[in-house]
Amino acid sequence: MSKSVVVLDYGFGNVRSAERALAHVGADVEITSDFDRAMNADGLLVPGVGAFAACMAGLKSVRGEWIIGRRLSGGRPVMGICVGMQILFARGVEHGTETEGCDEWPGTVEPLRAPIVPHMGWNTVKAPEDTRQFAGLDADARFYFVHSYAVREWELEVTNAHIRSPRVTWATHGEPFVAAVENGPLWATQFHPEKSGDAGAQLLTNWLDNL
Repeated sequence: MSKSVVVLDYGFGNVRSAERALAHVGADVEITSDFDRAMNADGLLVPGVGAFAACMAGLKSVRGEWIIGRRLSGGRPVMGICVGMQILFARGVEHGTETEGCDEWPGTVEPLRAPIVPHMGWNTVKAPEDTRQFAGLDADARFYFVHSYAVREWELEVTNAHIRSPRVTWATHGEPFVAAVENGPLWATQFHPEKSGDAGAQLLTNWLDNL
């Protein structure tokens, strides 16, 4: 039986591209902001493009931050893409203005320090060896990025030996930044898997396999 996935429609994100990519790998996909449908799907995908503050305002308009928190508290899978990943952190800073995020992870989304911004195009990543997120992918697999902001420091420390530490994947454009995270039921990517060809399709397949 195919897995049901809701692409959260809150006004920000390439929802149609995400829908097509998920359907291509076998998911039963619906684009909606309906609270009950978003809560009850096997997986919730949170896309995002544009400014951190605007995305957070859009998310709150459909109670998205509450949906994400409630799903995760029950161990229900959520995946964020691009700014949909950034808003999972505690705060974002743009043009000197700080905006509170969903605070699922500590950390700050800040301007990327690089000779050329935005970081636009294909790049490799450095993933942990035991990640489920990048299972089946070669070390030289390339993913498509479009962003000017990133998380430069991973701040969450897990001290409980019985809890699996988050698997953090890094990429470099001018400086290292967080490219993806696998943290129990919460996965996220700074790049766009729906625009990353076969490598992106494999990552989405890995997510569906873990729903």
